[in-house]
Amino acid sequence: MAEPKKAKGPLTIYDVASRAGVSIASVSRVLNGQGTPRAETRERVMRAVRELSFVPDGAARALSNGLKEVVGVVFRRGGETLFEGEDESFLFIDVINRGIEVGAQRHGFDLLISSVGFNDDNVAARIGALAGKADGLILHDRMLSAVGIARLADMVPVVTLAGSPTPASINVRCDNESGIRALVRHLAIDHGYKNLGYVSGRSDSPDNRTRSRAFETEAAAAGADIDTGPAWQGNYSAAGGANVVASLLDAGRKLPRAILCANDQTALGVMHELAQRGRQVPRDVAVTGFDDVPVARHMHPPLTTVRQPMQELGAIAFEVLYTRISAGGGNPDTVLPVEFIVRESCGCRSAGAKEKT
Repeated sequence: MAEPKKAKGPLTIYDVASRAGVSIASVSRVLNGQGTPRAETRERVMRAVRELSFVPDGAARALSNGLKEVVGVVFRRGGETLFEGEDESFLFIDVINRGIEVGAQRHGFDLLISSVGFNDDNVAARIGALAGKADGLILHDRMLSAVGIARLADMVPVVTLAGSPTPASINVRCDNESGIRALVRHLAIDHGYKNLGYVSGRSDSPDNRTRSRAFETEAAAAGADIDTGPAWQGNYSAAGGANVVASLLDAGRKLPRAILCANDQTALGVMHELAQRGRQVPRDVAVTGFDDVPVARHMHPPLTTVRQPMQELGAIAFEVLYTRISAGGGNPDTVLPVEFIVRESCGCRSAGAKEKT
C-alpha cells in the first residue's frame, strides 16, 4: 500500500474527517469519548488518525470540545404586503434556506433560523446573542455594517449572502452584473425598446446597488433612455412594485416601454398594478424580474427573468462556513453563475422558456 501523502501544514480534525469520510462532529465525538458513535464510524476515524499520525493539539481539542453542531441563519423580514400571505412566503429566502439545510444535514449540523425587522432596535446585540448559541452564522442581507460584521466575526465565523467579502468574513453571491446586462441587451437590442425603467430594491441592499449600476451602464451602452431615481424606489416586495407604478400613473407620468424589476416579487406587484390600470403586459409595457422564483413561470404572462441558483447558493454558503469552522481559511468571495430565462412578459412569443448563459 502506498504511503499517504504528507499533509501541508499542521493537521486538523478537518483532515481526519476528510480522510475518514465523516463529519468533524463525528471526529469530535470519537476523539473525546462523547456520545455513542457507531462502531463503523469509530473505526474509520481511528484508522484515519493512524494513517495521518494525527495528534490533537490544544487548539484542535478546544475546537472539538466546543463544537455545538449548530449554525445560525439570519434574514430580514419586511412589513408591507400586497397579497395575503406575501410576507410569510419569503419565496427567495425559503429556497436558499432549503439549500443551507441540505448542507447542514450532510454534515450533521442543525440550524437556528431567526429574522430581524428593517426597523428593529439592537440588531447587532440580537445577532450576537444568536452567535453565542452557534458555531457560525450565515447572514442573508446587509443588516450589519462592516464594523459590526468584524465584531461578530471575533465571536464566530461569518458568511454573508449580500455585499462584498471583508477581512473578517466570507461572501457568497450570484453574478448580478451579467444577469442585468443580459436583460438590458435583450430588451434594448433584441426587442428595440429604447426607454427602460428600473424598479429598485431596498436602497441599502448591496445586490440592488450592483444591479442598478449595471442597468445604467448597459442601457447607456445600448443607447436606451432610462427612468430611475426616488420615484422608482421599491423594496423587493410586490407591494413596493405596485406602489411605484401606482404613484407614477397617479402623478400623470408616462411609463417606459419596458420595466426591469429588482426581483420577481417586485415584478409580480408591477404586473398586478398594470393590470388594475388596464395596461397589458407585454403589449403596453414589457416587464422582467430577477431570481426565477417558482411562481415566475406561472404568472400571466410568464415572467422573463434571471435565474439565480438559489438552493445551490444556500448549500455552498454552508459548505464555505463549514470549512471556516473546521479548518479556517476559505475563498473570501464565491460568485455563482446565473441564467437568462426568456418567457413572454418581455414580448417574446415562445411558449417555452429559453435559457441563455
